[in-house]
Amino acid sequence: MAKLFSFEVHTPYRPFFSGPVESLVLPLVDGEIGVYAGHSAFTAASVTGVLRIKDKDGRWRPAFVTEGIIEVKEHKTVLMVDAAEWPEEIDRERAETAKREAGESLDMGMFRFEIDNARAKLKRAECRLKVAEMKGEGG
Repeated sequence: MAKLFSFEVHTPYRPFFSGPVESLVLPLVDGEIGVYAGHSAFTAASVTGVLRIKDKDGRWRPAFVTEGIIEVKEHKTVLMVDAAEWPEEIDRERAETAKREAGESLDMGMFRFEIDNARAKLKRAECRLKVAEMKGEGG
């Protein structure tokens, strides 16, 4: 049996996940990282993308997460993000609309901060849609 460690995901609105896990894969600024039991301690910035959690039964669960901070300690890992959603919580129609609107905003040639906001909105929408497609696949 694989070693387990405690993992928690918190948003400003709710505790998203809490429980023992085998491993997780998370997007960071400079690429993805896998965390396992006994991983060396670190703190890092995470980015919008797909969080994959391998639960205590060995099943992978995908989730959409926005940017945040991960803190890995000897026996506990905590991820604090602005938002997190399971595939079944994602409103595909809303994500498609957000993706279309962000694409239109990028085409308009605006101020730098507006372009940055449109790119972030587009990234969130694309990641939500990717996770929604993973529903039932186990990640």
